[in-house]
Amino acid sequence: MDKQTRVLVTGAGGFIGSHLVTYLKEKGFWVRGVDLKYPEFSETDADEFEILDLRRWDSCLQATRGVEEVYALAADMGGMGFISAHHAQILYNNSLINLHTLEAAKTNGIKRYLYTSSACIYPEHLQEDANVKPLREEDAYPAQPQDAYGWEKLVSEILCMHYRNDYGIETRTVRFHNIFGEKGTWEGGREKAPAAMCRKIAEAKLSGKNEIEIWGDGEQTRSFCYIDDCVEGIYRLMRSDFHEPLNLGQDRMVTINQLADIIADIAGITLNKKHIDGPQGVRGRNSDNTKLREVLGWEPRISLEDGLKDTYAWIEEQVRLNAENQIQKKTNFQAV
Repeated sequence: MDKQTRVLVTGAGGFIGSHLVTYLKEKGFWVRGVDLKYPEFSETDADEFEILDLRRWDSCLQATRGVEEVYALAADMGGMGFISAHHAQILYNNSLINLHTLEAAKTNGIKRYLYTSSACIYPEHLQEDANVKPLREEDAYPAQPQDAYGWEKLVSEILCMHYRNDYGIETRTVRFHNIFGEKGTWEGGREKAPAAMCRKIAEAKLSGKNEIEIWGDGEQTRSFCYIDDCVEGIYRLMRSDFHEPLNLGQDRMVTINQLADIIADIAGITLNKKHIDGPQGVRGRNSDNTKLREVLGWEPRISLEDGLKDTYAWIEEQVRLNAENQIQKKTNFQAV
């Protein structure tokens, strides 16, 4: 590979985007990162980082100038609590981001373009049982995504297909299945299930209460993929000749209750689960990795337990530091 290959990572201030920037730099690429914000939990490794609103056409033109490849990760997104309550916002913002970024890439002569889609594109009726059959790429149609986030992702997948067919851009499409890891959002409502569970358990441990709340009965199922496997899979797909959508995730399914138990064991506590009403998403979801193995000769290798060990340790430290800061602020206020 030419070490001077210049690439753009949109959403580079986010969880997956910031990790991808680091990975690509280690591979020898020149990297421009673009986002509405800088990475929250570490300095960026990008050669160049620009704060741009990719809902705007002029910003997309600026972001895609002078690069050969685009990794399009920018999105208005969050966990189930967020995406189930902001349908219009998500559909509007993400449509603008992806329409403008792809057209700007065409205008600026981009050679390769990787779009990050989601398992949320799969039909809801295939995910009504906790013991769900793993989702194959061809299961996307007839289409029936659960929410606006899934519909927008599916439309953008189709857009990439037509830009490849009509304009010759080598597009790649990856469908993420629940990516988790350290240095990502862990509070505030936009965090995903593993991060939320790590936070709740860390707070329970540090407070000595050892009780957490779980939305629903906790028997809903998911598979979870660690961030290091995710960025390697993205890179392998971009370098491949495969241009159809491809799952990227683990194919080991666990219940949310089991996820809590694994994290509690890592934290070294005995946990009491309190089940409450709350958004749960589909009843079950798992990735069929048959095509992933065939296309890339590879699949995610890091176990859920190993990934959660690093993730939990990092989030527990964030919870501890946050609690100390709150105490310090209260002390300073009382002193005044």
